[in-house]
Amino acid sequence: MKKIYYLSTLALLLSVSTFAQKVVFEEYDLSNGLHVILHQDNSAPVVTTSVMYHVGAKDEVKGRTGFAHFFEHLLFEGTKNIPKGEFFKIVSANGGRNNANTTQDRTYYYETFPSNNLELGLWLESERMLHPVINQDGVDTQNEVIKEEKRARIDNAPYGKIIYRTGINQHIFEKHPYKNSVIGSMEDLDAAQLNEFIAFHKKFYAPNNAVLVVAGDFETEPTKKMIEDYFGDIPTGDKVERINIVEQPVEAKKVTEYDSNIQIPIKLFIFRTPSNKDKDAYVLDMVSSILTSGKSSRMYKKLVENKKALQVLAFNDSQEDYGTYIMGALPLGETSLDEIAKEMDEEITKLQTELISEKEYQKLQNTFENRFVNSNSGVENIANTLARNYMLKGNTNLINDEINIFRSITREDIKRVANKYLNKNQRVEMDYLKKESEQQ
Repeated sequence: MKKIYYLSTLALLLSVSTFAQKVVFEEYDLSNGLHVILHQDNSAPVVTTSVMYHVGAKDEVKGRTGFAHFFEHLLFEGTKNIPKGEFFKIVSANGGRNNANTTQDRTYYYETFPSNNLELGLWLESERMLHPVINQDGVDTQNEVIKEEKRARIDNAPYGKIIYRTGINQHIFEKHPYKNSVIGSMEDLDAAQLNEFIAFHKKFYAPNNAVLVVAGDFETEPTKKMIEDYFGDIPTGDKVERINIVEQPVEAKKVTEYDSNIQIPIKLFIFRTPSNKDKDAYVLDMVSSILTSGKSSRMYKKLVENKKALQVLAFNDSQEDYGTYIMGALPLGETSLDEIAKEMDEEITKLQTELISEKEYQKLQNTFENRFVNSNSGVENIANTLARNYMLKGNTNLINDEINIFRSITREDIKRVANKYLNKNQRVEMDYLKKESEQQ
């Protein structure tokens, strides 16, 4: 009787969770091409206003890398109606928080306010889009900020070149601009002229190259009117021509990178994988979970529990055009990097030759169900996901349907994808070593 009661309760909780994670939204376009997504949730008195621009590091030209990330900073400098340095002060003085981030594919800005300050959030983002002040003073100020950021996060941080991909992407991409880092080259930024920054802004930061999301506590009709009032008159920009670069398959090679900030080396396997719109990218996320998610994962049990590795990692960094799959381990004690490579190859071979067990498969499905529910919690997360799914995957409703992609993945899919992408003859094997003083 207890078991029946438990299962009935569990079924009820699961059905409630599934219902609760349904995200209702409305989307439409303004006449200038700005795509608008509204998600109304009046359960808490907060609202997030965000704008995602379809511009990232891949949209830069040779010799001028780092522009997209530069503008992440520069567009906080000030506008025609917001004095220099006041953007963050206005937000915090009105009980809000805000931030921005840049990837290879997009740049994202957001503010979260008490819901009575929704109009302020809309005004701030419209100011950023319509009236930014782009002058030499702002460029010089942010140039120094970004140089310090690069020193702190990459140059002087342990494993910085791995975390921020500056030591990885150059080996896996030959022609595609994904080979460049998001933060770019300081030499390129130093050499750039003011008119180049102005031209970059004109090309990419227009309403027809952006999506506006409002998520949280608001009333729909008044919000639509405010959006029209603040964004409707912003001029449409020229159509952005997207790059279309096809890479040849990766040729197997072994490379070495050095880092003066580390004490423990890493052995890495790096593979090129498909676009984030491809179902196989979702399968590779599951492969990562099998290998390194938690203490019961395969690589953890094989290497960490057996005192051969201090830490293991495996993840699929899927992007709009291609992805990068990275797996590796930090050796422990006398374990050599060659031994780490041998152990990782054995785990890849198992995935390629054997179906995972039904028990492991069910655990995997439970893990991704839980992740999906958590990803749809909070209006900030929802705003980000809505914008990303619309802009980079072409399907806003993935916020509700993406879990069905994971549910459709079979044990046979996992074996097939491991064979298709985790090939020894199409990977970069990297030894990431401490840079000794005589090499500096």
